[in-house]
Formats: sequence, C-alpha cells, structure tokens
Amino acid sequence: MDLWAPEREQWNKGFVILCGVDEAGAGPLAGPVYAAAVILPRETEIPGLNDSKKLTEKKREALYASITAQAEAWAVAFATAEEIDGMDILNARMLAMQRAIDGLRVRPDLCLIDGNRDHGSCVSIQAPHITLVGGDGKSASVAAASILAKVSRDRYVSRELDARYPQYGFARHKGYGTKAHYAALDQYGPCPAHRRSFLKKWEVRRA
Repeated sequence: MDLWAPEREQWNKGFVILCGVDEAGAGPLAGPVYAAAVILPRETEIPGLNDSKKLTEKKREALYASITAQAEAWAVAFATAEEIDGMDILNARMLAMQRAIDGLRVRPDLCLIDGNRDHGSCVSIQAPHITLVGGDGKSASVAAASILAKVSRDRYVSRELDARYPQYGFARHKGYGTKAHYAALDQYGPCPAHRRSFLKKWEVRRA
C-alpha cells in the first residue's frame, strides 16, 4: 500500500501543506474522545507506519516517538465525557478533531479527515478539508494522526484515570465495555469519568 497516494493526489491539485486528522476512543464507556492532527514532511519515511488498530501497543509507542520527532507540526486534543454527554459522540468527535487542527502551529492548506463525516448536528470541521474513508490505512498523514490520538488517549486513561479511579481497572480495558468493566460498574456505580449517555442500557438493566 502506497501511503502517500492520497497526499500526492492533493499536492498535484496545488495544495502544499497537508494535515492528517483522526480520532480515538469513540466507543468506550468512559473517558474523553481524543483526536490528533499531523503535518508530515513530504514523503518522509517512517518504517512500520500503519493504521493504529493494526499495531501492537509497543509498536504504537515507538511510532509515536518517531512521528512527533519528525512531524513539521502536530497537535493532540480531546472532548471530555461531559461534552460527549452534552452533545453526543459524533459532535464530540468533530469538536476534538477541530481542536487538534486549531492546535497546530502551522496552518494546513487542506486536512485529510478519516471517515465519511465532517459534521454533526451542531459541530463541523471548519478548516479546509476532505474526508477519506479508511484514511488511517490509506494515508501516511492520517495513519500518523491515528497513532498519536490512540497513544495519547491510552496513556491518559491507563495512567491518570486508573490512578484516580483504580476500582474500575481502566489500565486494563481503557474504558471499553468489557465484562470486568461492567462488573465494576455493578459494584461501584459510575464515576465522573463515565459517559452517562453510554450507560443507558446498563442503567435500565440495573433499575
């Protein structure tokens, strides 16, 4: 797979500074949704670069260091559990991605957004952009963003949230709805880091 093909297509159209954007953590029951925006030097070689979901945690961590060292600009941002509950996960994903773009010290000419959505009911991507379905497996810039978003979120959940609320085992399941996580919810109830809008079925079962 030529991971620079999408970027090359846009360069040929006259866009110069391209930014890959992706998010991580849309599905968990707890914690923020994270997003990253990355501008890589043109056709730079980063061995092993791929969709974060296809990589081991160890490989993602190593690639995180390579990407942040080589990127012309990068930024990571998030939307909180409270924001997710207040606006829904789609809008929160858009908010996190726009915050990441806004955090770049270099203004991109065009952003490559992973997926097929660029807006929710109240939040939309404001920067010049195109959407790229499966972009994290097709585009070097988007793959890099997927890794930064995933690693950043996993670090936050497994370190900070786990230290704050050790009874839930966040370091093990990263907030996803595992059997152990639901068992902890049954025993302790939700904590402030939980997305209450994601717990409606659990709450009905508990009632």
